[in-house]
Amino acid sequence: MNFNVRGAVIHNIQNLNNQDLQNLVQDSIQQGEEKLLPGLGVIFEVIWKNSPPQEQTHMIQTLQQSLSKVSTPSPLPKI
Repeated sequence: MNFNVRGAVIHNIQNLNNQDLQNLVQDSIQQGEEKLLPGLGVIFEVIWKNSPPQEQTHMIQTLQQSLSKVSTPSPLPKI
């Protein structure tokens, strides 16, 4: 089955107001469910494509700085 994730996510969120979008992002992050990651990825893609280069650079710098502070277990099981 071929499912257009981008299209479905955009269709489901394109009429949300600012507060609804903020709640969606915050709730998705707080729930921490793997199934919500593709939707957050689509949201990030929309933001990225519509941001000027200076904002993209700032996002990458913020990401790089934040990743150095994150402590997560390895996603692969130990053998």
